[in-house]
Amino acid sequence: MADTQTPDRFVGLLAATAMGVYLLLAVGATTAITDATAACTAWPVCGDGWTLPTTVDGYVAVGHRLVALAVGLLVVATAVVGWRRRESRRVRAALAVSVLLYPVQAAVGALVATSGVTLALSVLHLAVAMVIFGGLVAALAWTLEVQTGDPDDVPESAPEPDLPPADDRSPEIPSEPVARAKATANAYFRLMKPRLMWLLCLVASAGMALAAGSQGLDIVTVLATLGGGALSIGASGTFNHVLERDIDRRMNRTSDRPLATDLVPVRNAIAFGVVLAALSLALFASVNLLAAALGLAAILFYSVVYTLILKPNTVQNTVIGGAAGALPAIIGWVAVTGSIGLGGIALATLIFLWTPAHFYNLALAYKDDYERGGFPMMPVVRGETTTRRHILWYLGATLLAAGALAASEALGWVYVVSGVLVGAVFLWAVVRLHYEQTESAAFRAFHASNAYLGVTLLAIVVDTLAI
Repeated sequence: MADTQTPDRFVGLLAATAMGVYLLLAVGATTAITDATAACTAWPVCGDGWTLPTTVDGYVAVGHRLVALAVGLLVVATAVVGWRRRESRRVRAALAVSVLLYPVQAAVGALVATSGVTLALSVLHLAVAMVIFGGLVAALAWTLEVQTGDPDDVPESAPEPDLPPADDRSPEIPSEPVARAKATANAYFRLMKPRLMWLLCLVASAGMALAAGSQGLDIVTVLATLGGGALSIGASGTFNHVLERDIDRRMNRTSDRPLATDLVPVRNAIAFGVVLAALSLALFASVNLLAAALGLAAILFYSVVYTLILKPNTVQNTVIGGAAGALPAIIGWVAVTGSIGLGGIALATLIFLWTPAHFYNLALAYKDDYERGGFPMMPVVRGETTTRRHILWYLGATLLAAGALAASEALGWVYVVSGVLVGAVFLWAVVRLHYEQTESAAFRAFHASNAYLGVTLLAIVVDTLAI
């Protein structure tokens, strides 16, 4: 597809409707709406059913119902447009599910308002909203596949390494002592993959904040956990560099890595990684032994399971490998509570589902390099059309996980509003990727995914600790 092609209006309508439903889902899930619902226990308005509210919470409840009405009309309009355009059967079926369930969702909402909030009604309310949102995401994904997909975009066989010999590349190493020392210091820093540190430490921070809630955090626990997390990421990154050094020397994207340029001897890199791992585990152990055990599991999973087993052997490497990025959420929770809890698992699930929606964009941008390296990444094995569809599927799943997390008592409006806004930006970038299908579009979606998770995690910290 040409990069000048713009999204079809129906696609824009679908995306807007999906985010409208998601807004209702996230707001309905948060406990911030509970007090508002209790302040207006009639239907459709307050008092005798037609009386205006007298409190701020009452107006919030009525406002939520008015937005639900507007979104419901948007759902119906989207379905009508889809049927009039004679979209594919599966698109129309997905739209029909959303339209038919919307009155059910409204009825459950009315029951919640008039009879009081119960766990069963809350779960049912959230579950129906998730199915409605899922139907709209499915319709969007299938519509985009028809409009932008290439049915012939299916690789014939698994990739085989097709790289130049390592000695074809001769990296430039500074000979002047001061320049060589600076380059070597920078090489050791790069071994630790510092770009991963800030995000994964933010994941652990969000896990700690969720666990602590309004009670606050002990500064010693925070520093030890984040210090141990940063060092464990550094150890994992170092071992990853060691194990992939031969391929790194021959790939364009990685030929300037520290071991590929011989700035750091392999023996020194291994020793460096071991020291980082030991310091990491010592810091985690000073918090509690379970955190140390999980820290060791994270290092081994990324260094051995992902690098040696998953990445070179299965197209699901990114999906399963997402567990490595999800573990810091549980470690953060465990650091505060001493045990694995539902909140930590919910946050880890969000990170796990976000990982493919995030990394598949990078896999698209570097498809040729991964293919030459023989790595079975999704666009190499299944094609770019399938990869773009999976990005949208996983984005939808990520938003659902984030919406479910809003049910945490510690989270409120900051988390909900920021999540909806950056989620809409992420969705826009993914839709643009379907049409433009360029390296720059893939990087745009990649950066949008980073922004989404960064803002969402910061919102969790702010909502739980500062408000």
